[in-house]
Amino acid sequence: MSAQVVQTRFVPARFRPAWWLRGRHAQTLAGKYLRSGRGLPLERRRVGTPDADFLDLDFAPEPAARAPLVLLLHGLEGSTQREYMSLMFRELFDRGLRGVGMNFRGCGGEPNRLPRAYHSGETGDLAHVIADLRRSRPGRRIGAAGFSLGGNVLLKYLGERRDAPGIDAAVAVSVPFDLPGSAERLSNGVMGRAYGAYFLRSLRRKVHEKRHLLNGEVDVDRTLAARTLKDFDDALTAPLHGFADADDYYARADVRRHLAHIGVPALLIQARDDPFLPRGATPDAIVAGHPYLRAAFTDRGGHLGFVEGELPWRPRFWAEREAARFLAQELRPG
Repeated sequence: MSAQVVQTRFVPARFRPAWWLRGRHAQTLAGKYLRSGRGLPLERRRVGTPDADFLDLDFAPEPAARAPLVLLLHGLEGSTQREYMSLMFRELFDRGLRGVGMNFRGCGGEPNRLPRAYHSGETGDLAHVIADLRRSRPGRRIGAAGFSLGGNVLLKYLGERRDAPGIDAAVAVSVPFDLPGSAERLSNGVMGRAYGAYFLRSLRRKVHEKRHLLNGEVDVDRTLAARTLKDFDDALTAPLHGFADADDYYARADVRRHLAHIGVPALLIQARDDPFLPRGATPDAIVAGHPYLRAAFTDRGGHLGFVEGELPWRPRFWAEREAARFLAQELRPG
């Protein structure tokens, strides 16, 4: 059976937003604070990179011998310890899949060795990890799921490497499909500035930790004085990773120009009311008629929210469930 035929068989279940969460911010915040942090025990393995740095991978238990692997990519300033990652590990395990969480550089609890970090368009580290998994676990089917920034990285990677991605199926949740628009949304309005400030606090802490490495590479004082994410990207992300400025970074990391080139089954889970994105950012026209992309676009759900349930003390989380169900269908034999 071809990948295209298998892809068309998947029908996303209807998302039924919790009646007690009204509005995109309620879904977004509930998604963060209501997800349980209880997860599976993880086994860490450190992978060296070609530039003498390192990446930390966290492996969930194996539900069965030679179970398919699913590489998980977290969002901006996240890690494998985030609640949505823990829930995804569990959902995969329950369906016979083994999750492998990739901590982006500096996100695994220990600063990385080099001045460089990670960003929305950095796909080299992902390619290195996939090649390592292919070498160390030959013959396994491998899927991937990316959340927010991690979804952008994953989809860009798949579009860049259409002919040999090393990935058999993918899911991307709450992707920043319009990076300039997203930076604008996180810089304006009361809630937008609050979200942006949340990320900036974490980013500034890492700058302080690595100041001895960053001095001479970027203007550290300007970076620490950044009041918006775009200011931060202009002061640090862009010059540190070879971009002219933040606008150049956003243009070159933009995933929309890569979507048409994706050549493996991929499910896109996105809420149209995502407060991190401008209205109309979902790539409906690109997905329509695409042989491999499957849209699960909802009117509500916020950013990494997608909370269901009749009672506040018994929430259910639709995105992880549907993501794992899709990957199980694509990766399991038969």
